[in-house]
Amino acid sequence: MSRGMSKCRITNTAPAARESEATTFGDHASSSRGSSEPNAMAPAIIEKIKDHPCFSREAHLYFARMHLAVAPACNIQCNYCNRKYDCANESRPGVASHRLTPDQALRRAMAVANEVPQLSVVGIAGPGDACYDWRKTKATLIPIAREIPDVKLCISTNGLALPEHVDELVDMNVGHVTITINMVDPKIGTKIYPWIFYDGRRYNGIDASRILHERQMLGLEMLAERGILIKVNSVMIPGVNDEHLIDVNKWVKDRGAFMHNVMPLISEPTHGTFYGMNDQRCPTPSELIALRDRLEGDTKVMRHCRQCRADAVGLLSDDRAHEFTISQLPAEATNDSGKRHAYRKLIERERRAQTLQARGAATSVSGPSDELLLIAVTTKGGGRVNEHFGHAQELQIFSVCQKGIGLIGHLKIDPYCLGGWGEEATLNSIINALKGLDLLLCSQIGNGPTNKLARRGVRATGAYDGYYIEQAIDAHCSAVLHDDALAAAT
Repeated sequence: MSRGMSKCRITNTAPAARESEATTFGDHASSSRGSSEPNAMAPAIIEKIKDHPCFSREAHLYFARMHLAVAPACNIQCNYCNRKYDCANESRPGVASHRLTPDQALRRAMAVANEVPQLSVVGIAGPGDACYDWRKTKATLIPIAREIPDVKLCISTNGLALPEHVDELVDMNVGHVTITINMVDPKIGTKIYPWIFYDGRRYNGIDASRILHERQMLGLEMLAERGILIKVNSVMIPGVNDEHLIDVNKWVKDRGAFMHNVMPLISEPTHGTFYGMNDQRCPTPSELIALRDRLEGDTKVMRHCRQCRADAVGLLSDDRAHEFTISQLPAEATNDSGKRHAYRKLIERERRAQTLQARGAATSVSGPSDELLLIAVTTKGGGRVNEHFGHAQELQIFSVCQKGIGLIGHLKIDPYCLGGWGEEATLNSIINALKGLDLLLCSQIGNGPTNKLARRGVRATGAYDGYYIEQAIDAHCSAVLHDDALAAAT
């Protein structure tokens, strides 16, 4: 089975091809812009998110993160989680190829910092819980802050052990924390968490969920009071907490969360989770989009999440963890910040240019008030249309209406064109998954896939190679309006 195209594996809000059928955007009718960027934001917040790829949709186009798998111990059991080690074939939270010691983590962080100029964030996301395995987390972050002072530090946690470590996080200059919060009603929590381990005891059932809820809310409030930026992750579990996440959003927004990231449940039986073994279904792409649209408001909604592994390295769309295994690390490493500083200066100029183009595009999109276009884009990064369709490993999906242009999701795909040869079955899977879209923008595309897409009602073009994405979409819409006007006049 091809990577990212399996039955329930929805990378984000984009369609995912199923084993026997394609899930499409055909019933999506949202008019949300789908952007995680605010209309107005305090300068201090802008400074915090401008180069953090998980807290800013724009930043993820330019900047990379790395997760250090130093915290394997966990204090709760989730029905959707099965932590695996020495696993290179799954891409989901809780999975890592190797567990690192703090010393190994420092060597890996320095090696990545020297070789990946886009690196801006180093975080600990398990594979257990960063706050429960606190000794290892602290022993990792302190030397990284000392040796690589120009990168941001962050952690991800379930929140149970968070409150007792908030002040230490402040002292270590950890500026971003992600808390996974799936419920605010302990009754619903009993369907998600079989047990927790807290204060030297194991708790089950309603007691476990009540303690977890209280600790999560306390930790969230403490972080907000101290000015740490908070992202809340929630796993959407159909029939369990899907409607309840509306209440979760209200609770976390009132307590200071900056962003809410609703992720689709991953429950393939091969992963060995409780849900996977008991036929708990994943949400459909349309269900996920609809929920995110309902949550859009004062709390920013994240739509560019990739549900990363606990050892991920690189841009969100280009994991390079395999380049920095333990055996590949140098025995000693020193920090060379020259490449990173040069890259950041380059990106400042690039973003200024893109912002000007995006502002023009966002204000000029026109058409019938009820018209919504869904557009797929192939990109290598930098916010441009710059990837050959046959080489793409991911498609970004945008919605376009009178309100503007907004990212609504991503579709992971396998490149079908290898060494000049096209894999027909892979191409057909991709085309099936794109059913319901209106347009595909790419740097190049052959006549064969162009014609196949056209028969499915999707127009494909390589006419905007090198354009900024918003600029390309605006140019296409303007051209269509112009052609329509000429046709009406004749």
